[in-house]
Amino acid sequence: MTATTLPELAPPEVLIVGDCMLDVYLEGAVHRISPEAPVPILRLHRQSQRAGGAANVALNLARLRCPCTVSGLVGTDTAGACLVALLDQPGITQRFVRGPAIDTIQKIRMVSQRQQLLRMDVESEPPAASVDELTTLAGELAARHRWILVSDYAKGALRQVQTLIERCQDLPCRVLVDPKRKDLEAYRGAWLIKPNLAELREAVGDWREEDELCERLAALQRRLDIDHVLLTRGEQGMSLFSRDGTCLHVPTEAREVYDVSGAGDTVLAALTCFLARGASLEDAVRAANRAAGLVVGKFGTASVTLEELGVSA
Repeated sequence: MTATTLPELAPPEVLIVGDCMLDVYLEGAVHRISPEAPVPILRLHRQSQRAGGAANVALNLARLRCPCTVSGLVGTDTAGACLVALLDQPGITQRFVRGPAIDTIQKIRMVSQRQQLLRMDVESEPPAASVDELTTLAGELAARHRWILVSDYAKGALRQVQTLIERCQDLPCRVLVDPKRKDLEAYRGAWLIKPNLAELREAVGDWREEDELCERLAALQRRLDIDHVLLTRGEQGMSLFSRDGTCLHVPTEAREVYDVSGAGDTVLAALTCFLARGASLEDAVRAANRAAGLVVGKFGTASVTLEELGVSA
């Protein structure tokens, strides 16, 4: 691929707000079944930790040399300390709400030969006071950033996301949302939302053909005052539906798919990186599609670099 040079601009200002989590991988080998129950016995070989959720978006942006601020709820527990250490990277500013009453979200995966045997989630409803504090902090931070990324994994940190979006409407910034809720009403007024097929079907119901999908999305965008919907479609690539009626369909560039964990985080990060550097929305979508094709060929929650995308900084 011929290298593309991005426009030279001042360092972009990107704020990520959302559910931050720690991804833990317990990797080993299975040689027998337990005599106690019909389950495989995993002999542990290695353990690793990676940033997940909103924290993974921040790490992806850092790898793309796009400075960012990340904000969310992180406990003062061991998992929280590990997550903070993982994000101690050039280009990432951490502005977390922390406290002993907050349990750091963890996704613990047991893996053998790159196949997940079991995933265990460690999470709890965050305290209302912590959610209030995060909402206030995010509103203050939004005033100093041009791009606001809402990474909503429906874990509770963004219970007041509509308050944040309303605050951003009075500011010279744009809000991009990775949604996980069935009811998209919470994201009213966002500039762009990025659901996958399953998430969109839960929100608008099933459709039989593309024309019906376009009609439903047009109605949704009018009702919720959303300019763009970027639909990620797995092996079919992704589609951008804009409020002016235009549609852009981009086929997938994935060669092999090992793991889709965190692929949505990479799409959101790459999309924003290119937008913040001055690319058009169409070019940014194409770059995000290339990034998705690369990251699903890697094991676990991963990221891509500008060099892998054929871009010189």
